[in-house]
Amino acid sequence: MNRALTGFALLVGLALLVPPTGAQTTGAARGRVVDDQGQPVPDATVTIEFTGDVSRKFEVKTNEKGEYQQVGLAIGGYHFTASKEGYVAAALDIKISMGLATQIPELQLMSKTAAAAQANPNEAVVREKFSQGVALARDGKLDEAEAIFNEILEIQPGIAEVHRNLGYIYAQRKDWANAEMSYQAALDLRPGDPEFVAALAQMYQDSGQKEKAVALMNEAAAENPEDAGAQLNQGIFLLGSGQTDEAAAAFEAALAADPSLAEAHYHLGTILVGQGKVPEAVEHLEAYVASNPSNAQNAATAKGLLEALKQ
Repeated sequence: MNRALTGFALLVGLALLVPPTGAQTTGAARGRVVDDQGQPVPDATVTIEFTGDVSRKFEVKTNEKGEYQQVGLAIGGYHFTASKEGYVAAALDIKISMGLATQIPELQLMSKTAAAAQANPNEAVVREKFSQGVALARDGKLDEAEAIFNEILEIQPGIAEVHRNLGYIYAQRKDWANAEMSYQAALDLRPGDPEFVAALAQMYQDSGQKEKAVALMNEAAAENPEDAGAQLNQGIFLLGSGQTDEAAAAFEAALAADPSLAEAHYHLGTILVGQGKVPEAVEHLEAYVASNPSNAQNAATAKGLLEALKQ
């Protein structure tokens, strides 16, 4: 475990700059709690608090491998806190996505003695500057935000979220070369991170590099053939790119990995409707409705299609 980044564990997953994604739907989270040596911390308490308008709070315990999982989470931002007696609590903020469980970056607990010895005097400064940079970028003050994020990298290089947000700023300006470089720097620090992969693929798509975007998503799916979430993300991306047949294949792969994946049933069902494959479409749409989805818009669409198909 690289101790150089220990002092900045709290930065992981702070609000990233991404476009709005639409209505809520059900998701889940899974992760791991480790100590400062990278060893699992069993029986740690993980508190999961929704940061939206509705008050939701969950508590789970880690198993002997330091692992935990929580299902039934609405899409949106959450505050995760890991704690155990004798350790300094660790926390992060992250967005839960639809579909298969979102993989939460490791929460690292450090003994209070070790924390006192390794306290980083720059941590508070970096956290404050990061929040300032995010706020400035959201207000459209891109030059000021860029300056703040570059100041952070001078204080502490190697913070993936900073590079990712710089990528967002450059993409807003259509400075595709620097956007690609920044997104890639984020991925170099956290290889395979689904949020970073999606951001880079979207940048390729927006800059007219459709082949690169598709290749990147295909690579991510190929490297994780049993990861239903990776297959679902690929399908959604392909569907948005107008590649319906390829999207259908990706949704089928997602369901092969996890037959209960509601959103894959929904998207595959709607594709099959367009292809005139009524029995298959009904099967998938019924499976979606039976899952009691929280995405009201998709649920209404599915019910309307079923009513029309059964007439």
